[in-house]
Amino acid sequence: MTSTSHHSGFSSPTPTVIASPPQPNNQRQQEGAGDDGHRELNDTLIKPTQVSLSAPGKETNPNVVTWDDSNDPANPRNWSLKYRWFVTFLISVNNLNVTYSSSSPSTTAPFIAHDFHSSREVSYFVTSLFLLGYVFGPIFWGPGSEMFGRRAVLIPTLAAYTLFHLGQALAHNMATLLVTRFLSGFFASGPLNNSGGVMADLWDAAGRGPAASLLFTSIFLGPALGPVVSGFIVSSDAGWRWVFWVEMIFAGVCTIVSFFLMPETYGSYILQQKAKRLRKEDPVKNKDLRAEGEVKWTLDILLERTLYRPFKMLVQEPILVLVTLYTSMVYAVLYALFEAFPVIFIGHHKLSISHDGLIFLGVGIGTTLGAVSNLWIEGERYKYLIKHWRGFPPPEQRLYGAVIGGPLLVIGCFWLGWTGAYNQVPWYVPALSTIVIGAAIGLVYLSFLSYLVDTYLMFAASAFAANTMVRSATAAAFPLFTTQMFNNMGIQWAATLIGLIATVLAPIPLLFLKFGARIRTRSRFAPCIDLKIAKELEAEQAAREKDV
Repeated sequence: MTSTSHHSGFSSPTPTVIASPPQPNNQRQQEGAGDDGHRELNDTLIKPTQVSLSAPGKETNPNVVTWDDSNDPANPRNWSLKYRWFVTFLISVNNLNVTYSSSSPSTTAPFIAHDFHSSREVSYFVTSLFLLGYVFGPIFWGPGSEMFGRRAVLIPTLAAYTLFHLGQALAHNMATLLVTRFLSGFFASGPLNNSGGVMADLWDAAGRGPAASLLFTSIFLGPALGPVVSGFIVSSDAGWRWVFWVEMIFAGVCTIVSFFLMPETYGSYILQQKAKRLRKEDPVKNKDLRAEGEVKWTLDILLERTLYRPFKMLVQEPILVLVTLYTSMVYAVLYALFEAFPVIFIGHHKLSISHDGLIFLGVGIGTTLGAVSNLWIEGERYKYLIKHWRGFPPPEQRLYGAVIGGPLLVIGCFWLGWTGAYNQVPWYVPALSTIVIGAAIGLVYLSFLSYLVDTYLMFAASAFAANTMVRSATAAAFPLFTTQMFNNMGIQWAATLIGLIATVLAPIPLLFLKFGARIRTRSRFAPCIDLKIAKELEAEQAAREKDV
């Protein structure tokens, strides 16, 4: 097989390395794939040596522009380790920024309600509408990054997200505040939605674990830090508006730094720009050159990627349905805590607003411990599995963190409710439960999202889109009734209800460990590459035994 290698201008075809993954194992999967699926696989899984995803035995098109070779410095996978970690850190700080803003105003509700002469219930929409923006944003920013590159989405959305803080800090009525909060969330989902794609651009499966752990930690550390900082702001003479000014300053710094230092990481887009440059250099000779995965976007393709396929998967895929159900509950618990903690620690244990905000540090510590623990659980074992399974171990091997995290979430909910409800129990006893809850969230969330990536491969972006929309909508709803639920049911019984729901969902990872492979064989979207490799390994083992 050959592929066109370009250095300056158009050169003759030269040999290149082809590392095509095994093909899907049934016709239904093949029907669900197609060229766009191959392009997404290139985006999420392609190794530095993989310059084509052509089927075995099929001649590579000489007009397809690929990387010059396996060490092409233009390929983000070939950047230095330090630089890839720098970009990972930068995108993680951006995620910390936007998730910080999602929860930071949670301490301002009574002050906003007082100044705008509105009910306390209406002020809860300040958090909920920001999260509702997360629901609609991915519809635009996901395909936007595929059409125009990661950077072209990241910088404008960060800038718009920053500017809409002006409307929040200067708002003179509730309507202005709520509209600008929704728009901030809508644009904040840009960097948040593309962060997973950047990870896939930079890291292969073997190196993605530590990077994903840092990314995940930033996503959940942000909501934990928001009430800590804002609690001290509203307790000072600065006033609640400075909560939004601080958000804007933080966002502005991230925007400026990203504008100057964030590179383009999307390999497919980089190759498209390379193809355009070559066509421009010699319009006649190079007129037929196209980048691998280059798509002529139409309305049908756009709707398929953004709306049809995610919802189709959500209806047809039992794995995605159950994972989305579980992660939505976990995400909702996190945002429910923002409204439950004041009831528990201010109402019952008489802490100040600033000290109540400090309780969220437990959640941040816990989620960090959960992410690190998940990394330890996989450890050297997963490196061996990647080698043994030729880069595609069974996705179910990602689930052991969720197996541990599920029971921890149940324990944490009961611990918080039944110790937080009684004044005679010292405040630090229920506060310690937040570390357990945070660790559970970390283990469950990171484990399941890794499972979705490994299960759906080239369709992981669509699976994430469906998961994000449902998860964000659920989290947006919970703050609207959490305070009333804890006040009317009582702290212990409200927490018990959440704990019982967590108990019902806890066996889901065990279900997948036992039946996941069987379920995947019936999927139109799960390639089941590990099952094909398993057959190859069995055949090789049988051949060796026959030779002996």
